[in-house]
Amino acid sequence: MPSSDRKLVVITGASSGFGMASAKKFVEQGWLVLATARRESRLEELQKELGAENCYIKRLDVTNDESISDLVGFISGMQVEIDLLLNNAGLALGLSPAHQADLNDWQTMIETNVIGLAKMTRAILPMMVEQQRGHIINIGSIAGTYPYPGANVYGATKAFVEQFSLNLRADLAGTGVRVTNIEPGLAQTEFSEVRFHGDKEKAASIYEQVEPLVAEDIAESVYWCASQPKHVNINRLELMPTCQSFSPLAITS
Repeated sequence: MPSSDRKLVVITGASSGFGMASAKKFVEQGWLVLATARRESRLEELQKELGAENCYIKRLDVTNDESISDLVGFISGMQVEIDLLLNNAGLALGLSPAHQADLNDWQTMIETNVIGLAKMTRAILPMMVEQQRGHIINIGSIAGTYPYPGANVYGATKAFVEQFSLNLRADLAGTGVRVTNIEPGLAQTEFSEVRFHGDKEKAASIYEQVEPLVAEDIAESVYWCASQPKHVNINRLELMPTCQSFSPLAITS
């Protein structure tokens, strides 16, 4: 049983990218991490690196109700309060225009980025409200604010995350529970490789001759939001690499 004097963060999608970097950052700062993801072998490697006394692991598929229920039971068995839920699990698939997009890609993004995030939040939130403290940090995207060609459903799912986060804030007023939406721009992780269905060359081309954000940048932002005094709530945090900015509006004949 973990020590009750350490803060606990539950991280979804901790097998790579922002989630893995965040797990390392929080352990570095003395937190206890419960790292979750579908790829259990990756979680085992992470636990070996961070130490079993610092990092608990649990296989989780946020699109599966039974998997979420199993996680809740696991947390209850730990007999510690949750200080932070980092809803990081999510993905983009494809960059085709809407009329050519793969409908299966659309469905997977909606099930993971929208339904999975909502269900995870609903599963954990009652524990936080009961203890009258806690923090939910959602990983959104600038795609939820600024449209670009090919972002169609991905951008729409991240717009949901933004509005869901704000509405949670409204619902949770007076409970002591904080909510933050972090919205990164161009960041080099496995994100593009997943988006292009494993095409590493195409994924790498996105980051050629530029200096994008990296996973550790987002982990720093997550930790900064989480480490504010309890009377401070960062509603939303948008960040881009210096090389990225806003595009002109398209004008077509």
